[in-house]
Amino acid sequence: MASAPTAFIVATAPEPHRVRTRQIIKAHPEVKQLMTRNPATFLIGLGCVVAQVALAYFLRNQAWYWTIPVAYLVGAFFSHTLFVVIHEAAHNLVFRKLWQNVATGILANFPSIFPTAISFKNFHIKHHVFQGVHELDADLPDWYEAKLIHNYSIGKAIWLFFFPLFQVIRTARCREVATIDRYVAANIVAQVAFDAAIVYFFGWTALLYLFLSFWFSVGLHPLGARWIQEHYLTLSDSQETYSYYGRLNGINLNVGFHNEHHDMPSIPWNNLPKLKTVAPEFYEPLLAHRSYTKLFFKFLFDQEISLYSRIMRKDRGTATLKDQSVPDKELLSA
Repeated sequence: MASAPTAFIVATAPEPHRVRTRQIIKAHPEVKQLMTRNPATFLIGLGCVVAQVALAYFLRNQAWYWTIPVAYLVGAFFSHTLFVVIHEAAHNLVFRKLWQNVATGILANFPSIFPTAISFKNFHIKHHVFQGVHELDADLPDWYEAKLIHNYSIGKAIWLFFFPLFQVIRTARCREVATIDRYVAANIVAQVAFDAAIVYFFGWTALLYLFLSFWFSVGLHPLGARWIQEHYLTLSDSQETYSYYGRLNGINLNVGFHNEHHDMPSIPWNNLPKLKTVAPEFYEPLLAHRSYTKLFFKFLFDQEISLYSRIMRKDRGTATLKDQSVPDKELLSA
């Protein structure tokens, strides 16, 4: 890229994943066998919740400032893995029944302090169906957001630090997406009860540790580079989605396999590397990241990358607001 973009790149073509989904299923119909569920994800989430609660317990009587290094160096990793568990549950990839996946998401949400699991599901599914459509895809920065931060290093650092807040504000523009339902209400009630229990039994320092673990895991931290990796045009002006094939996939449940996930969102995390192995001709030509740390600093200091380094589209295509996934399931008969 010669210079930082000053406006979003408007694409007239449909998002690339639906086309590639059809091509992959036609070339490798055996990938349908990878569309399963993985109940072990629940156990991983439960283990991370227990670990975070245990760390909060051990920090309860420590000086508050000890929560900062422990949260940044340890807790952020547990919290980020829990976010991936929430993501898997949002796609109903843990259990077959909806309520079981909802319960998994709510459980994995506990150490994050804020009741976001089910709301995330409602907005994230629309991100898949309407990728790049500004009024429906909350993953795309707001106009004011991109104009305010642009390509300034300090601004990008501040933006990453407050990323959770910016993410919440974005949802206000997606007025057509339902924000409150019975599962969201259940999430709120359960989360408030958990937070109250942490404060009652362990104290405010323990709650602060959990809060900081969540805040660092999605913000100014090498793990926060994940949000840049997925759809920011960091390696090319034309490739809309990028995967990450670094070592952190081992503890983050293959969350870096983002092209693979968008192509086949009905494939659970443990089978995404298998999809890449089965269909290498579709993925090896694509540009990909190998280091979150390298990307983290590149995003901050590369003046050719701004918040406008994203592709948007005005055409919603043939999808409707009732659609709950991109068409990998509907192509099972292809």
